[in-house]
Amino acid sequence: MVMAVSFTRYGRLYYLDPDGREPSVGDKVLVPTDDGGTEVAECVWAPQVVTDEIGGLPKLAGLATADDLERDDRNRRRRAEAKVAIKSLVRQHELPMKPVGIDVLDRAEPPRIVVYFSAPHRVDFRDLLRDLARTLDSKVELRQIGARDEARVQGGIGPCGRDLCCATFLKDFEPVSVRMAKDQDLPVNPLKISGACGRLMCCLKYEHPLYQEFKAEAPAIGATVGTPEGDGRVTAHEVPRDSVVVRLSASGQSCRCPKADVCAPRQAFESSPASSLATQGDPSSAS
Repeated sequence: MVMAVSFTRYGRLYYLDPDGREPSVGDKVLVPTDDGGTEVAECVWAPQVVTDEIGGLPKLAGLATADDLERDDRNRRRRAEAKVAIKSLVRQHELPMKPVGIDVLDRAEPPRIVVYFSAPHRVDFRDLLRDLARTLDSKVELRQIGARDEARVQGGIGPCGRDLCCATFLKDFEPVSVRMAKDQDLPVNPLKISGACGRLMCCLKYEHPLYQEFKAEAPAIGATVGTPEGDGRVTAHEVPRDSVVVRLSASGQSCRCPKADVCAPRQAFESSPASSLATQGDPSSAS
């Protein structure tokens, strides 16, 4: 059995083992955290049976009680107050840093407030940390994060019109290179292939294996092939359509053919020595 929860509406999904419980969609539940405590989240997917065996999922800690909901509301107010105080103190200290997110860990040992911030380089925030602890009357930790993590924490809408992948379902950031954009015939323009974080879009990784497989099997651009409409030369690949564009030698017109219809591999086989031996041994080939 597997269920999914989210700490914020339309936020990233976290998968749990319901541990025998059956919460409904919309119920407030308790989720264990890495700091040893629990946090209130909303059930997005009710427990359901999955065919694949999934192990190592954290177990649901239970349904949230009235006290848990009150604590969650109190922490939300503390986060809002801390955000205002932090921005004010950052301006006073004239530090080149941007507060991104705040966590209130009141059940951790020791209880503390964790502030995530982004900055172009390392920042000396010792004076800021001292003033924050005094203003918020709590132990405070400052953690610097990168551009991709900043986009994950803040969330947003990608060029596709959907919520950012990193803020919804991506767990780890895989390496993305400009070569992936070139393999997919995308314009190497930072404005076209960069995400909200300013780095190369993570989704360039999704379809890259499909393009690699297609180019390994399809005739190369410039190769001479045979098609149902006649012989011609390959001028372009259309991977999403699983087809190639061929300029016909006879008419000079271009046609789109499914990859399976072009016969460059067959022509290569017929011109090979193995094809000649096979023809000589075939009785039907005798005249």
